[in-house]
Amino acid sequence: MTRTSNRTYWAAGTAVLLALLFAVAATVASASGGGADGSRTSARAPGLYSPDAGFARDMAVHHQQAVEMSFIVRDRTKDEPVRGLAYDIANTQANQRGMLLGWLDLWGLPKVVADEPPMSWMGTAGQHGGHGTAGHGTAGHDMSGHDMPGHDMGGAAAKPGALMPGMATKEELAQLGAAEGRDAEVLYLQLMTDHHKGGVAMAQGCAQQCETPAERALAQGMVEAQQSELTLMADMLKQRGAAPRG
Repeated sequence: MTRTSNRTYWAAGTAVLLALLFAVAATVASASGGGADGSRTSARAPGLYSPDAGFARDMAVHHQQAVEMSFIVRDRTKDEPVRGLAYDIANTQANQRGMLLGWLDLWGLPKVVADEPPMSWMGTAGQHGGHGTAGHGTAGHDMSGHDMPGHDMGGAAAKPGALMPGMATKEELAQLGAAEGRDAEVLYLQLMTDHHKGGVAMAQGCAQQCETPAERALAQGMVEAQQSELTLMADMLKQRGAAPRG
């Protein structure tokens, strides 16, 4: 990689590490009733349809696909920069997913809610409140990924066949699994670029709407780390004579 790419990669890795370290400390603090800064947090758990719970459920699913794609590409190429990036993304997002699911356990909330459309939590702020809420927000995305009133994903939208913004379809995952060498590297970087863009929009939503301090901090860490990785992946695509998809 070029010197610029190395600096970008180091910055992305550092941002991810710092976000994970802070989130681990914040998780312990949340479990004991204290905020990351030592302050006390509310004793009430987030409601079933709150942004806090909705983000935890949706981002856990979103992260799982990133982990899956990263393991696929590690078997499809011998390129060390791509394999290294894939390992870092898989490791980071698997750990973050564990934190999100752990919070749901701490809050006594289910990991799947049958009547909750993906991303519906993005429109709940100001309608039902974040903690101790039993109401169900109506703004967000319907199951096809179309925008619903009161919802703003910053331009990100789920493509046909994808559950949430940025996520790959089954056909795209199959295509990645069949590709080899440079073709696999380019497709992975393009798919992960889309994935990160959707993830950043989701994390920004939690950073603005979630009421749990530790979760907001983790979401902001995701925004910063994934934005750094977006810059890195654009450089890696350019090195391979390709570019992010439109």
